[in-house]
Amino acid sequence: MEAIDKARFRQVFLLVFLLVCTFFVFAFCIGFGSVKIELKEVISIIFKKEAFNPTHKDIVMGIRFPRALGTLIGGAALALSGLLLQIFFKNPIVEPYVLGISSGATLFVALIMLGGITLGFKTPSPYVLVLGAFLGASLVMMLVVAFAVKVRDVVTLLVIGIMVGYICSAVTNLLVAFADSERLYGFIMWTKGSFSGFTWKNINVLLIFGVPIIFASFFVVKPLNAFLMGEEYARSMGVDIKKFRLIIILIASILTAGVTAFTGPIAFVGLAVPHISRLIFRTSDNRILIPGTVIMGAIVTSLCDLICRTIFAPTELPISSITSFIGAPIVIYLILKRRASL
Repeated sequence: MEAIDKARFRQVFLLVFLLVCTFFVFAFCIGFGSVKIELKEVISIIFKKEAFNPTHKDIVMGIRFPRALGTLIGGAALALSGLLLQIFFKNPIVEPYVLGISSGATLFVALIMLGGITLGFKTPSPYVLVLGAFLGASLVMMLVVAFAVKVRDVVTLLVIGIMVGYICSAVTNLLVAFADSERLYGFIMWTKGSFSGFTWKNINVLLIFGVPIIFASFFVVKPLNAFLMGEEYARSMGVDIKKFRLIIILIASILTAGVTAFTGPIAFVGLAVPHISRLIFRTSDNRILIPGTVIMGAIVTSLCDLICRTIFAPTELPISSITSFIGAPIVIYLILKRRASL
């Protein structure tokens, strides 16, 4: 009992510590760049709306603040989506990118940006992009789950998900081939994956769609913990499996779609961060793992974005090129670990 109490105290302490670190990472990302702004000035601008240099205030509030906030929310959303899918499919190498959910979101965004489909709206506003990405992500996810009912083998299911992703990519490539150059440039820049150009309008959409869904995930902690023990055990604990599956699908799809609509496909955040959280907190208890993954997703994505825009400044790298350096070794490690345990 005492050992359990110590472990729980350590986990809670780590959560609080990482939450505090998140604020300093956020402030550091705002202050660091081609124009360096001291931490105390960043804090003064954020909380007091006062700056030692008027230009710094414009840089912080107009450019860096929304971008840094976008990386926090976006990283948290992608990491949480990956964790939920890994639990749902009982597979450690599942994420929205692997299962084709991001490809589905990309296809529908391509239909809007390249095909001129506005879903009944006059202009393709950020809200339309989110709606289109959500529809694409949801349709692919529903298709994968439909196969999951008939196919019990996890490897086969993953292959099906990848194939669905390839089909979505093929249709997207057809749209690219026939698109005019002006629309094509904007879409290609979008597919590279970047938080560059994030505006307050984008943040408002993420706050409306993303943040409430992230908080809503805390209400499925108990069913998730029960589901870890198997479907039969979850049923015995009163979990409605069909409703539970639908909730997980909706949460994962909305989170993936909301981020992908603005940043483009970002690989490995949803795959790597849940495992980083498991290693740090040493638990599979979702009461700790969900908030831990949300916080770690925000921190990791913020730091990756900072590296993207500073390491070869003024040239900015696609964020997936940095997240892949983190995610790919973790996938290799997991594959080797699973083979060793066989």
